[in-house]
Amino acid sequence: MLLAAMLMATTGPILRFDLEPPKRATGRVVVAADKPYEAGGYGYEPDRRGKEFLFSAAVPEGNYKVTIRVSGRVTVKAEQRRLMLRDIATKPGQYVTASFVVNVHGPALAPPEKNAPGGNAVRLFDREIATQNWDDKLTLEFLGDPRVASIDIEPVDVPTAYLTGDSTVTDNRAEPGASWGQMFTAMFDGGIAVANHAESGETLKSFLTGLRFDKVLQGMKQGDFLFIQFGHNDQKKQWPQTYVDADLTYPAYLRAYIAEAKRRGATPVLVTSPERRNFENGRIRPSLLDYAEAMRKVAREDNIALVDLQPQTIALYEALGPDKAPSLFGADGKDATHHNNAGAWLLARAVASGVATQVPALAAHLKPGMRSFDAARPNLAETAIAPSLQRSNARPAGN
Repeated sequence: MLLAAMLMATTGPILRFDLEPPKRATGRVVVAADKPYEAGGYGYEPDRRGKEFLFSAAVPEGNYKVTIRVSGRVTVKAEQRRLMLRDIATKPGQYVTASFVVNVHGPALAPPEKNAPGGNAVRLFDREIATQNWDDKLTLEFLGDPRVASIDIEPVDVPTAYLTGDSTVTDNRAEPGASWGQMFTAMFDGGIAVANHAESGETLKSFLTGLRFDKVLQGMKQGDFLFIQFGHNDQKKQWPQTYVDADLTYPAYLRAYIAEAKRRGATPVLVTSPERRNFENGRIRPSLLDYAEAMRKVAREDNIALVDLQPQTIALYEALGPDKAPSLFGADGKDATHHNNAGAWLLARAVASGVATQVPALAAHLKPGMRSFDAARPNLAETAIAPSLQRSNARPAGN
């Protein structure tokens, strides 16, 4: 097969697909409009709806530069709804070329030595098994009114920003729910990969016992970044197996994560958790103050980069007030913790602004316009995203 001939074992696959009639260039795979994805190959996912579609190609774990040639009004997401390109618009018949970097990872771990503790794979929840964040392929989602002429996928050696955390960071599986981690990918140029390992319900303890941190550390190398944002679930005393107190065990676990990153030559970045939207007399009643302050103390004492998201979210919600702030949250505003696409975008902007001032090596890769954000004066026009950012039927993508 031509696809097999294009696989290079030493560097990973270099794949070049033509989805529209090509110029018959050599070394490219012509993809029929009705070609379904099959294990180990390439093609369209079965939930194609109208002009919007998902396309997958089997690849090993790693970072990949994806180059697309598109026309129309298009938003592109990768893997489990990570935003890559936001609302590209072209003139009728005009095609543009754009590139971005996608991280692909699966649950497998290097087997431990005989009689050594550990495991062969991340201990996934049932809801995660075979989802796009944990499978053996790279999946692209084209939304809006896309015409995709070609897709090129090639391995790339760039620094990786690993995200660890809970549901407020994770790649949410279903529209219109979203997190800042899903939007963070769109803040950077092609010199950085973002690997989101966060998952709903996770804590500093469970991220270790579930071998998720082992997975992160397995790929971490000199020059990478480790973002650490936990607190929402760590503070739950009703979860005694994973509860950590703000004064003693919470900072101790943070320092363990930091030490593991430093040992590998990576830069640790602490992120205070976003506040819950609990209004009292027009002001937010904080629920995470002790944990946010404990993280700030660790950052000060150990000279660690800090993105202080907690006060940013308070400022953002209070700027909008109790009537408008729910428009940034899931379940039509009934959820006071988890965000929709609009809220996730603004939180990602806040995190990116923190990176701009606190993490110079990573800030160098921020796209123009992503370096500053005023949470007290949010530009809601940014959240008036074209319909192409999410599927109009709000069904889960690829599940």
